[in-house]
Amino acid sequence: MSERQQFKGRSAFIFAAMGSAIGLGNIWRFPYVAYEGGGGAFIVPYLVALLTAGIPLLFMYYAIGHKYRGSAPLSFRRLSRGTEAIGWWQVGISFVIAVYYAVVIAWAVRYIGFSISQDWGEDPEGFFGGEFLQQSGDFSIGGGFVAGVFVPLLLIWLFTLIVLRMGIQSGIARLAQVFIPVLIVIFVIFVIQALRQPGALDGLNALFTPDWGALASSDVWVSAYGQIFFSLSIAFGIMITYAAHVKRRTNLTGSGLVVAFSNSGFEILAGIGVFAALGFMAHASGVPVGEVVESGIGLAFIAFPAIISTMPGGALLGVLFFASLVLAGITSLVSIVEVVIDAFEDKFNLGRTASVAVVGGLMAVVSLVLFPTTTGLNLLDIVDNFANNFGIVGAGLVSVITLGWGLRRLRDLSGHLNAISSFKLNWGWLVMLTVVTPIVLGFMFISEVVDRIQEGYGGMPSSYVGIFGWGVAIGLIVIAIILSFVPWPKGVVERERELLTTGGER
Repeated sequence: MSERQQFKGRSAFIFAAMGSAIGLGNIWRFPYVAYEGGGGAFIVPYLVALLTAGIPLLFMYYAIGHKYRGSAPLSFRRLSRGTEAIGWWQVGISFVIAVYYAVVIAWAVRYIGFSISQDWGEDPEGFFGGEFLQQSGDFSIGGGFVAGVFVPLLLIWLFTLIVLRMGIQSGIARLAQVFIPVLIVIFVIFVIQALRQPGALDGLNALFTPDWGALASSDVWVSAYGQIFFSLSIAFGIMITYAAHVKRRTNLTGSGLVVAFSNSGFEILAGIGVFAALGFMAHASGVPVGEVVESGIGLAFIAFPAIISTMPGGALLGVLFFASLVLAGITSLVSIVEVVIDAFEDKFNLGRTASVAVVGGLMAVVSLVLFPTTTGLNLLDIVDNFANNFGIVGAGLVSVITLGWGLRRLRDLSGHLNAISSFKLNWGWLVMLTVVTPIVLGFMFISEVVDRIQEGYGGMPSSYVGIFGWGVAIGLIVIAIILSFVPWPKGVVERERELLTTGGER
C-alpha cells in the first residue's frame, strides 16, 4: 500500500474507527436493549461483554490487518492459504449491509425536513409506511420507485463514493474528523433539550433503575454480547481494513481502548437522550414509560415524530435527532463500503478510481434498484436480520475458532500487537478468544438458527424467507468460497512472502 493510502497519524485512525463504530445502532438499539435487559443492572453484562469479547475481538482483527497489511481477504490469505474465504465472507456481508444501510440514512435526510413542517400529521405510523414509503406490503421484488426516497439515496451514494475516491486520509479520515465532533455536539444539544421536558426524569428512572433479577436470564447476557458485537463493527472486515492502512509503529491496543470506550460512552449518552424524550411522551400521554418504548425503525420514524408533534419546540429536537442519525450513518456507511472496495482493489489490481467507480458504483446501483421501491421495506427487514444474525455472528464465530483452535495463531497475533502497543496482551486475552467468545457466539448462532427454522421470520411467507433470508446468508458463503479460488496478481504473492519473512513490517 502506498503512503497516500495510509492514515497519517494515530488520531486519524482513531477517528475513522470511531466513525465506523458509532452508527445507527448506538442511537436506536442500545437504549431499548438496555431497558429490556434490566435497566441499570444491564451495565454489568454489558461491561463483561465489552471486556471479554468486544475488546479482545477488536484487537484480534486489528492484529490481522496490521500484520498482514491487506484487505480482509488478502490479510486472511497471508495468514493462511485456507482462510481467504473468511475474508470474502466478511466482504460479502459488508456489501449486503451497505446497500440497505444507505436507504435508512436517506430516510433520515428526509425526516430532517419533515421535522420542521411535521408532515406526518396525526398519524406518524401511517405517514411513514404509506405516504412517505408508499409500501404495498407485497413480499416481492420491484414495484414502483418512490422518488422521495430515490433522490436522497442517490445523493447519499454520490457523497459516499466521492469521499472514498479521495482516499484513506483525505477522504475517510477527514470526514470522520469533522463529522464525529459535530455529531457529538449536536447530540449533546439534543440530550439537553430532551432533559428539559416534563417527564424526562421518569424516562431516565425507567432506563437506569436496576432490575437485578434480570441478570439471571441468559437472554440478557446474550443481548449484551450481541450489542457489543454489532456496535463495535466486529466481523464486517472493517477493522482489518482500517488497521492495514495504519503505519507500522502505531499503538494499536491503546487506540482500540479509546475506540471501544468512546463507542460505549456514546451509547450511554444516546440512552439518556432517547429515554428522556420517551419519558416526555409517556408523561404527555398519561401512560407508563414502558408503553411507549420502541427500538430501531419504530423508534426513529414513528415514536420520535409523535414526540416531536407533542413537545414544545419539538421541531428543533427532530432536526437534532435526525441530523445525528445522518452523521452517524454516513461515517459508518463509508467504512462498510471501503471494505468491499479495498478487497477488489487487492484481488484484481484495480486503481482507486476504477475500484470506486466499478465496485462502489455497482453497490449504489443495487441499492437504488432494490430499496427505494413500494416493496423495499420488507426486503430491507429480512436482509438486515439474516445479514446480522447469521452473517456477522457466523463469520465472527468461524474466525475465532479457526484462529484459536484450528491454526493456533492467536499467540503470534498478540506478539505482534505487544511489540508496538502500550497495553500488553497476556494469557487472559487468549482465554477470552478461545473459550468465552466461541461459547457466546456459538450459543447466539445456534439459537438464531433454531428460532428461524421453527418460527420463520416476522410472519413472512416461507418462500420469501427462503430466498431473501436463507438464500442471501448461504449465498454469501458460496460466493466467498468461489472468490477465494480466483488467483491473486503475481505481485501480491511476492508481497506475501516478504510479509511472512519480515513479520508484517513494511
